[in-house]
Amino acid sequence: MTIRLYDTSARQIRDFVPLTAGCVSIYLCGATVQAAPHIGHIRSGLNFDIMRRWFAYRGYDVTFVRNVTDIDDKIIKKSAEQGRPWWAIGYENERAFNDGYDALGCLPPTYEPRATGHITEMIEMMRGLIERGHAYAADGNVYFDVRSFPGYLELSNQDLDDLRQPSGDNETGKRDKRDFAMWKASRPGEPSWETPWGRGRPGWHLECSAMAHKYLGTAFDIHGGGIDLIFPHHENEIAQAKAYGDDFAKYWVHNAWVTMAGEKMSKSLGNSVLVSEMVKAWRPIVLRYYLGTPHYRSMIEYSEEALREAESAFARIEGFVQRVTEKAGETVAPASEVPPAFAEAMDDDMGVPQALAIIHTTVRQGNSALAADDKEAAVARLAEVRAMLGVLGLDPLDEHWAGESDRGDDLHGVVDTLVRLVLDQRQSARARKDWASADAIRDQLNQSGLVIEDSPTGPRWTLGPRQ
Repeated sequence: MTIRLYDTSARQIRDFVPLTAGCVSIYLCGATVQAAPHIGHIRSGLNFDIMRRWFAYRGYDVTFVRNVTDIDDKIIKKSAEQGRPWWAIGYENERAFNDGYDALGCLPPTYEPRATGHITEMIEMMRGLIERGHAYAADGNVYFDVRSFPGYLELSNQDLDDLRQPSGDNETGKRDKRDFAMWKASRPGEPSWETPWGRGRPGWHLECSAMAHKYLGTAFDIHGGGIDLIFPHHENEIAQAKAYGDDFAKYWVHNAWVTMAGEKMSKSLGNSVLVSEMVKAWRPIVLRYYLGTPHYRSMIEYSEEALREAESAFARIEGFVQRVTEKAGETVAPASEVPPAFAEAMDDDMGVPQALAIIHTTVRQGNSALAADDKEAAVARLAEVRAMLGVLGLDPLDEHWAGESDRGDDLHGVVDTLVRLVLDQRQSARARKDWASADAIRDQLNQSGLVIEDSPTGPRWTLGPRQ
């Protein structure tokens, strides 16, 4: 058994060999909490949730760190515009992110540190970098000298002479325009902390180098994030950490974007789809299926049609689970192991699309067993399906999704009552052998988006694909 991952730094798929046998340490760049999350934000957390689950299935003890950037230029700007404390804006949006992660079934991280809770560690790292000649103070700012670190830009594969380093406001005193800010001098009215170089606040990149060092040590296995973070964020993290003396991350894993009309989903483009709104319109488990089943390195082009297709595909899986559970007369436990083909797909760079194909094949086999009235075979296939769905966080019988189809309100109960009245009429028509009326009632329900199935315990309705 060997798990293989695409390593951005090596530009190839590599065998995963942990630094400590039986253990995996993962640092994921989490939320910058200047606004509520859209589904593009949540995708990264979801992709690495699946990765974490697979490592755990393979027997590894996983330490998963996902940070929160609770101070940056945009948060400060919003604070001034809205007349609200910066920390109130950050906390509100941090809660919104965690609500989104939880709604889509992401396991909580082992640690979730905030940037502003680690100023001491940042000061310590800056002091060490200045002493080693890799950083310098100027006008209350502290900058990293990129020319002092020979390995700079190896991750993003750029040429230093052509580099265009993003810079924020008030970044004065740079020796070289390509140097980046680790610490920013405070301006009147801005939040600030005391340092040996004056009051100020963290630069974006310093926090992750400092927090990874604190929670995972001088070396750890996997650093993750979206592909948009390769430069400048991850490149600058590497420079800071390695110049400080850390080995830092052994593997760099990046997920692709959710796009709309070919562009990265972002608030600045006005094309974002908030998670809080999406979970009102779509079942959260369907959203997880939609966002989690494409390969993590593949772009997802957002569309309602694609979501409807995901809803229909998951309904086929869920319907099989329900039918076999009814046939068995009890809850069927997941199998102790997933099928070998599923494991092979997941071991190969988290090949979820190939693994999902195994799930659908097993569902078809299970449905054939049901049609042949082979209860034993159907139950065996359900056990396998539940094991595979569990790894992906998509098992509809998992306690996390209990009552999920109700969408948190009483609508399901109201609809159920009304549908039962109509189904009683259909049953009466069947009892008097008025097959035409019974079929007409069923067809009308199907046209309204409901699927009616006759089971040993009576008729059952489910939501079908949206019209």
